[in-house]
Amino acid sequence: MGRVLGAGAPAHPAPPAGSDRRLLRVVLALAILECVANVSEGRDPRALTALSEACGGLLLDLHADPDHHRSVFTLAGTADDVLDAARSLARAAVSALDLSGHEGAHPRLGVLDVVPFVPLTPPGHLDRAVVARDAFGAWLAGAMGVPCFAYGPLPGGTVRSLPEVRRGAFGMLAPDWGPADPHPTAGATAVGARSVLVAYNLWVTGADATLARSVAAALRGPAVRALGFDLASGVQISCNLIDPYVVGPAQVVDAATALLRPARARVARCELVGLLPASVLEAAPRHRWAELDLGTDRTIEARLEAVSRRRRRHPD
Repeated sequence: MGRVLGAGAPAHPAPPAGSDRRLLRVVLALAILECVANVSEGRDPRALTALSEACGGLLLDLHADPDHHRSVFTLAGTADDVLDAARSLARAAVSALDLSGHEGAHPRLGVLDVVPFVPLTPPGHLDRAVVARDAFGAWLAGAMGVPCFAYGPLPGGTVRSLPEVRRGAFGMLAPDWGPADPHPTAGATAVGARSVLVAYNLWVTGADATLARSVAAALRGPAVRALGFDLASGVQISCNLIDPYVVGPAQVVDAATALLRPARARVARCELVGLLPASVLEAAPRHRWAELDLGTDRTIEARLEAVSRRRRRHPD
């Protein structure tokens, strides 16, 4: 069923016509790039506070997950500012964290596991994101000694996915920047240039890990990546909606619900990880926003507008 979710859709369709043009203007004016850094620390409040402070005023959102022992730091601003904030976060993470003792359910390459750069301009315009990715990867390898693997558009016109990096790192794939072997405490980092995606978790009742993994496999397709987990907090189907204009939160919940129903299992709770574009929110039925863990305050544009207000009040 899930293998046809989004099949045949354009890779980067335009946002729905009803999207909020005022908020879109805020995005275009204030944020050239978003950086969604995934750090392998989700349990120590003091460490998370220090990492958040390293991001400075560009931090729009922090989502910490103790089960996966992982946190998502959402940064946004001009390309130069985002690169500076990402470097500051990287220095703090590499200095403070040690992958050798890390335990968590989510796959990981390093303490600074994934650092994608995302253009918040019309979808598909990845040139500036590629420049930022390459600059950050070269810096992290050179300054911190952390090997980096690129994903997204590559020289020669090929495209590499994040799953390909996870499968091939230090085997079929050599680092694009830095040492040939993992850093002794920081591991390695996947550095990407991609379009907007939505990270989204489904918490399931009446199912075991085997069923969750089966449903996750059925959901996977051109617009969805998914994994099933049996966590301390319960059974979870973790999704990346990699083309959320085609398959958004409502569609993936409805597809999972249909797949779970024969086993008398159900989606008990939804969890948005980080933020989503306003146009993706608006595409979901408003009466389902609470059920889907969505709201206007969870959009990239709303957080950018809040940052803009703070800067106007406190220009220093």
